[in-house]
Amino acid sequence: MDETIINKVSESLLVTLDLEEFYPKDAIALFDMKDYLFMGLILKEKDFREALKNLDLEKYRNKSVAVTCSADAVIPMWAYMLVATYLQPVAQELFFGNEESLKNQMLLKNIAALPVNDFTDKRVVIKGCGELPIGEAAYLEATKKLRPVAKSIMYGEPCSTVPIYKKK
Repeated sequence: MDETIINKVSESLLVTLDLEEFYPKDAIALFDMKDYLFMGLILKEKDFREALKNLDLEKYRNKSVAVTCSADAVIPMWAYMLVATYLQPVAQELFFGNEESLKNQMLLKNIAALPVNDFTDKRVVIKGCGELPIGEAAYLEATKKLRPVAKSIMYGEPCSTVPIYKKK
């Protein structure tokens, strides 16, 4: 009995989309407003402006910068705007939030730039398990981008998928 083993997964013409490939790889820096507060609570305009004038901008050069305040303090909106005027010329990108939210925002931005035409009428598997923390928002964004063009969308691994969408 000479039976040939057939790899049905490789013959299925599935296209795997690994969201880890969209995970930000850029260098990240954190700008914490807490470091510029008087007694850790109060932003004094004159002192804040002076501190920004003397800020070492090199540690933010060509990095994605998360601007946040880790202290429980009321920060006026203009202070964030002022920080942006100093960091924007040297930083690669500026985001509001902590490092985790910056990574999430960058991930979503990268997925939003997905060339959807590459997936037209394809059977797409959005890879499920991985090493990096890919959150729910990324899977939602990828599905939203692919649904108008893909023939079908599945979640998981090519050998074991959960059907999500099938074009009728």
